[in-house]
Amino acid sequence: MSVRRSSVQELLRSQELEREVVVKGWVRTRRGNKYVQFIAVNDGSGFNSIQVVANAEQFPEEQLKADGVENGAAVAVRGQLVASQGKGQTVEIQATEITVLGKADPTEYPLQKKGHSLEFLREIAHLRPRTNTFGAVLRIRHAMAFAVHQFFNDQGFFYVHTPIITGSDAEGAGQMFRVTTLPEQNPPLTEDKSAVDYKQDFFGKQTNLTVSGQLEGEIAALALGKVYTFGPTFRAENSNTARHLAEFWMIEPEVAFNDLQDNMDLAEDFLRYLVRYALENCQDDLKFLNEQYDKELLGRLQFVVDNDFQRLNYTEAVGILKSAKQKFEFPVDWGTDLQSEHERYLVEKHFKKPVILINYPKDIKAFYMKLNDDNQTVRAMDVLFPGIGEIIGGSEREESLEKLTKRMAEMNVPEHELWWYLELRKYGTAPHSGFGLGFERLVLFVTGMANIRDVIPFPRFPKSAEF
Repeated sequence: MSVRRSSVQELLRSQELEREVVVKGWVRTRRGNKYVQFIAVNDGSGFNSIQVVANAEQFPEEQLKADGVENGAAVAVRGQLVASQGKGQTVEIQATEITVLGKADPTEYPLQKKGHSLEFLREIAHLRPRTNTFGAVLRIRHAMAFAVHQFFNDQGFFYVHTPIITGSDAEGAGQMFRVTTLPEQNPPLTEDKSAVDYKQDFFGKQTNLTVSGQLEGEIAALALGKVYTFGPTFRAENSNTARHLAEFWMIEPEVAFNDLQDNMDLAEDFLRYLVRYALENCQDDLKFLNEQYDKELLGRLQFVVDNDFQRLNYTEAVGILKSAKQKFEFPVDWGTDLQSEHERYLVEKHFKKPVILINYPKDIKAFYMKLNDDNQTVRAMDVLFPGIGEIIGGSEREESLEKLTKRMAEMNVPEHELWWYLELRKYGTAPHSGFGLGFERLVLFVTGMANIRDVIPFPRFPKSAEF
């Protein structure tokens, strides 16, 4: 009877010893003496490797070398699962058969037994998932994606797939990647030769990669009640900071009949659920990242779980910042957008808890946000976290056709491109709210990594589209 392959994690947790097992994975290390060789094998199923013990009588060191049992090689191991005699693990495999499935020349393999800089590892993104660091990050990324869907499903939300190719600019920012099938050289022109004739393009109009699924999410919310999107978004922003990517994933819930208060409650419940899920389900990976990269990581995650979020008006926040004894690089004045240093001061120094800022000046927010009665502010909200600043941005949406049309005119948003969005306000309009959470910002916070390029498998940023 053949023995089924087990995952490393499954074996490390097993209580059923003295049985034959098969494991397949990659060699992390091989060490030993003339009597025995110890081979650490990891298959990616968890942070920890399993120790394979190879008796020198059956597996001479020179033979292991000749066969290619070296760091980076893929191997299949058959043997007995027994209680471990060494420290650091409860079980190990006494090997009876070791087969090399794929060699890795130790003189050429880029991942040597030494520390590698994160910058170097970005250059070998096809291999960096094999490191402890990026294995941990990618497992946590998976856990967070799973938790997102589980949270919304349990709350009665419907998952909506919004388009990646769009003819509208949801943010009004204009920093979009164009999508076209027209030739680069000599594209067709309009009759007066003044512009490119996009009527001859594939979609018959100018199209781009989406910056947000929000507007389409509103369509679904005004029919299904509670929806969320979770998909890739794109910004053609020439930014090389540690907080920006050209391609990233966004989570955008939208709820009919929710006002700003409901929106804040949802955001707080959502974030605390995600952080708690990470603490409960990613312990080994978080412990490693806490020890290697950020000694305050676990404390910061617990800080979010343990503290209710402070809620205050933008105007109050400006007053607190202007009276702060701390000197800021960027000035603080009513009407300006707060910088990360301001947001982190409010969270880390002043309130010592996560903060939700609301009621921002209308001139620094998007056209679709509901106008307050003062005609100066909108029902916007930003959730601020320690170490990162803004992690969520959202608002109650403007449901009045008259007010929305006026705001679009003030901000030069063309009505003809969003005729369908305006019609939502003509036929059964209703109050509704939502927010956007950049998934990589979330993973950045949960992992404690310093650069957003290290929390996505294949980062896209200016002058970089490798892999």
